[in-house]
Parts: sequence; structure tokens; C-alpha cells
Amino acid sequence: MKKSRKPYNDRTDLEKLQSQWWKLSGLNSREEWSAAVVRAATAAEIAANIAIRSEFQSIGSFPSGFVDSLLVWANGLKGKLEKLLVPITKDTERAAAISGLNSLGLQVNNIRNGIAHRGEFCSRAKAQDAIAKAKEFIEGIVRLYEPGFQLKEREP
Repeated sequence: MKKSRKPYNDRTDLEKLQSQWWKLSGLNSREEWSAAVVRAATAAEIAANIAIRSEFQSIGSFPSGFVDSLLVWANGLKGKLEKLLVPITKDTERAAAISGLNSLGLQVNNIRNGIAHRGEFCSRAKAQDAIAKAKEFIEGIVRLYEPGFQLKEREP
């Protein structure tokens, strides 16, 4: 009997992140380059959510609804990085690492926006480059808070 999956909305952010990455693998194998990039960017945004939630937890006790409202207000990966993550980590030991990863996240976000907002298509090479940048961003950001984290590739 096949084990039923946990509903997406009941998953943790780490589980959602991994689900997005697995979905991306399937899109990639079907040569759906643009859709795979959109999934990679979604995974990057979830990684930013993990970092932002962790930063708010380290500062104090903020209601999850309040943090969720900030994540919605920040509107997308660029907003989450520029309005929340970079400012909240400014004077922490993670500031330099986040600053270095920020440009990777913004590059992935720009490619995603080209697909989602301007109807652009990705070539295989452009998609693979964007996905590699997303993976570096995701693992770099999440490892600041979950040191052993590594994206798992879906087995064929």
C-alpha cells in the first residue's frame, strides 16, 4: 500500500523546500526549463522564509501570524531579501554570508521574473545556470540556520 503524502500546507518550510526541489527535478527531466526555473526560484524564496523566521525567533517571541504578515508584505524573494533578511542580519555574524548570497538570490529572481512577468522562455543552458545558482543560494542560506542541510535529489 502506498503511503499517503502529508498535505503541502501541513509541511514544515524545510519539507516544502525539498518538495519544490523534487518537483523541479521532474520538470527538468521533461525539459520544461522555464517551469523548472520558476520552481527553483520558489524554493529560494522558501529558503529566505526559513532564514527570516529563524532570525525573528533569535530576537524574541514574535507571533507567527505577525512574521507571516511580514513575509507577505515583503512580496517575493527580492523583497524578502532587501526588506527583511539583509536588514535584520545587518549587525550579526551572518551578515557577510547573507550579503554574499544575496546577489545569487537576486539573479535567480530576475530570471524568474522574466519568465513569470514577461513570458520569456529559458534555454537548457540558462535554466541549468539559474538552477545551480538557486541551489548555491538555498544551501548557503539554510545552512546558516540548519548546518547539516543539503538538498536531496529525487531518485529516478
